[in-house]
Amino acid sequence: MYKRFFVLLLSTSLIACNSSSDNSNATGDSTDKKASSDTMQNMAMPTTGVPELPAIPDGAKVYFKNLKDNQTVTSPVKIEMGIDKMKVDTAGPVVAGSGHYHIFVDAEDSLASGVNVPKDSTHLHYGKGQSETLLTLSPGKHKLTLQFADGAHRSYGSKLATTVHVNVKK
Repeated sequence: MYKRFFVLLLSTSLIACNSSSDNSNATGDSTDKKASSDTMQNMAMPTTGVPELPAIPDGAKVYFKNLKDNQTVTSPVKIEMGIDKMKVDTAGPVVAGSGHYHIFVDAEDSLASGVNVPKDSTHLHYGKGQSETLLTLSPGKHKLTLQFADGAHRSYGSKLATTVHVNVKK
């Protein structure tokens, strides 16, 4: 009797799991699909054809060339980005010793190594190899994080990230 109950319970659970997955896709809600896509993209899953995250050379560091912590600035803010011991390259192929910049506006201090940098209003991508930009910020205090990532937008982690706080005057 317990065996039949267990089999019935297991079957019901499997059907419920499959149904909930089908229902989320059937709703057509792009938010659910985007959340699922982002979650899948940020998970460390074994894949074929995608090279491992390249090693960070000794002494490599990323920095804002023209901003200091707690500096007062006007908007648009000119931002000059710099990196030592690595090359700036475009997004695309993963090449050892290279990558491109991302700026996080009022977001986290860095992403874990290997996590894909999201693309949204607070995570700005500079995948064309840009090393400077003009950033429009509202008056007040803001936290800016410079995060370096490989050609596939995978973060090099806190070792290649730096954060400054700026005060944008009116």
